[in-house]
Amino acid sequence: MKELIKQYENAKNKAFNFMNNGQLHDYFDALIEMNHYKKLMIQVPVN
Repeated sequence: MKELIKQYENAKNKAFNFMNNGQLHDYFDALIEMNHYKKLMIQVPVN
């Protein structure tokens, strides 16, 4: 679970940087990546 959170945060930071640089295509790809990790985090049970 910790690894998924790290990957989600990395994708979030990439999205933020792409947005600030005006790289819309890469920004949207990073948002899709964030959505993927968020779905995985919901599926994994927390112990």
